[in-house]
Amino acid sequence: MDQLDRRIISALQHNARASTTHIAATLGVARTTVHERISRMEKSGVISGYSVVLRHVEDAPKVQVVVLLEVQQKETNRIIKRLEAYPEVKLCLSINGEFDLLLSAEAPRIEDLDILVDELAAIPGVLRTNTSVVFGRRIDRG
Repeated sequence: MDQLDRRIISALQHNARASTTHIAATLGVARTTVHERISRMEKSGVISGYSVVLRHVEDAPKVQVVVLLEVQQKETNRIIKRLEAYPEVKLCLSINGEFDLLLSAEAPRIEDLDILVDELAAIPGVLRTNTSVVFGRRIDRG
């Protein structure tokens, strides 16, 4: 995969329904080049499929926070089970370094997240938390 392949993939991730003509014009290359490269990436498995992302009607603007948790290692699995009960927690990653878990959480109001973070800190085995409010998404491929 070279830089042009990555740019084609980026264009498809932005809009998988974009025509090869449109992608070619955007990238400044021939339409046949884009078509051949997409076909090659599909055949080799680099591109394994396309999907539709639906927006739910109830999707309202939400406040998002990133919460870092330091936990007692022996309590990690139990803590993760507790985290699954919080619908505000959208992502939980196990990380290395000063903290052990990285959470992404969202709710309609910052006050809801303030309560959530207090509850997370009170879970037995959670040693400390560090929370940051997300101001905006600069790149979002998910």
